[in-house]
Amino acid sequence: MSDPLVRLQGIVKTFPGVVANAGIDLAIFPGEVLALLGENGAGKSTLMSILAGLYRPDEGTILFGGERVELRSPRDAIHRGVGMVHQHFRLVDSLTVAENILLGWREPRFLLDLRSSAAHVRRLADQYGLEVDPAARIWQLSVGERQRVEILKMLYRNARVLILDEPTAILTPQEVEQLFRAVRRIRNEERAVLFISHKLDEVRAIADRIVVLRAGRVVGQSSPQASPRDLAQMMVGHDIPVAPKRHLPPGAPVLEARGLDVHGDRGPLAVRGVSLQLRRGEILGIAGVAGNGQRELLEAIAGLRFPAGGSLSFNATDIASLTVRDRWVRGLAYIPEDRLGQGLVGAFTVTENAVLRDYDRPPISRGAIFNWTAAREKAETIVNAFHVHSASLQVSVRHLSGGNQQRLLFGREVLTAPVVLLAMHPTRGLDVEATTTVHRLLIDLSAAGTAILLVSESLDELLAVSDRIAVMHRGRIVGVHPTTEVSRAEIGLLMTGSAPS
Repeated sequence: MSDPLVRLQGIVKTFPGVVANAGIDLAIFPGEVLALLGENGAGKSTLMSILAGLYRPDEGTILFGGERVELRSPRDAIHRGVGMVHQHFRLVDSLTVAENILLGWREPRFLLDLRSSAAHVRRLADQYGLEVDPAARIWQLSVGERQRVEILKMLYRNARVLILDEPTAILTPQEVEQLFRAVRRIRNEERAVLFISHKLDEVRAIADRIVVLRAGRVVGQSSPQASPRDLAQMMVGHDIPVAPKRHLPPGAPVLEARGLDVHGDRGPLAVRGVSLQLRRGEILGIAGVAGNGQRELLEAIAGLRFPAGGSLSFNATDIASLTVRDRWVRGLAYIPEDRLGQGLVGAFTVTENAVLRDYDRPPISRGAIFNWTAAREKAETIVNAFHVHSASLQVSVRHLSGGNQQRLLFGREVLTAPVVLLAMHPTRGLDVEATTTVHRLLIDLSAAGTAILLVSESLDELLAVSDRIAVMHRGRIVGVHPTTEVSRAEIGLLMTGSAPS
């Protein structure tokens, strides 16, 4: 075996009340895809942030090609050929794709030729199958397209060690295959790819070697031939029960859209003539390739966008012109696609985020008096019930792992026992055990009468918990089927615009 590109020795990193890394040793070799597995809070992202120069270790050594180095900043890491694609994107919404990729890079030093740079970006996109328009502005892109920009940024900078933190969390099966083709090309160029994921089947499909972390320590290594069950047990230390699926007849309609049209960020209609009905106690899954109108549909139902046409009713009352708060008061809860951009405020504490919905209502507030005791009690309830790992309630949410942020957001929304829950990718970034817990909670909520509209790019997830699945393609509903009467392959065909034979 060749010498490692990078070797981490005895890496220790602590935060107030938390030991994130507790003496980790890790070797990274050229020409390999190394997968890091572990529960939320196991220390994966912290370790990779140290390698990317975002954090400095409290103890330990980093070796590049056998040479001991200190990474004082991301610039140092980039200079050493390390590029990291984070769960939360580092992009400027008002700039174009090409401008974001060039931003902060040392070339060109004097004369900026955007046309030439955009052509270079387009060549890279074509080479690796990461299609995106270099002239598009970031705010106009779907979440999946924004991730492609982040990957292209690292490829543009010729990273020798590419870190992908939960790269498939927002991708459809087709997009995952595109990504895997790109990853294999990168690996074949004698570079290394560090692949952080909770999706065991995907890890087994792409990894050459698997390292498992638990509680900040390396607890084992494995080949991709290991079974998902064995990997899951190594991650959590025990068996994970499967969430049981219930089959109950749905109740009366509570949410109905008829001929709904909704404009997208770029101007044209993103949702075209959508009609759907959601019944009490039903889980209706929405499948589709990213960017086919799912986000705009849920934002219109939540009140973040006003429909351009059609009707929208909630408990037989027209809500098309109501505000977000008016809809929430009536029993509509929303877990958005972008948890930090729309769901949580990164600079706010756990307590403050826990009461964002009802900070001005009893018992949190009475008139002008804010009741911090009641706010903390609510935050504690969410933290305990949904297993949010945080050193304290006063920690800023931006310092939580992505999975713990998602748990906090999910807990805040479902604690109110809503009439309708709009959930966009509620398990994104969650580990295996937490994903199973969320599935169980969704099923329990529906059994208690909550109607759930679930958007997910995981067909396995939709098939596991949904009663029916509606497929969106180019802004339209192209098929609605009971999950007991449709196959994964048939849904995949509908997602691409093809009718199952």
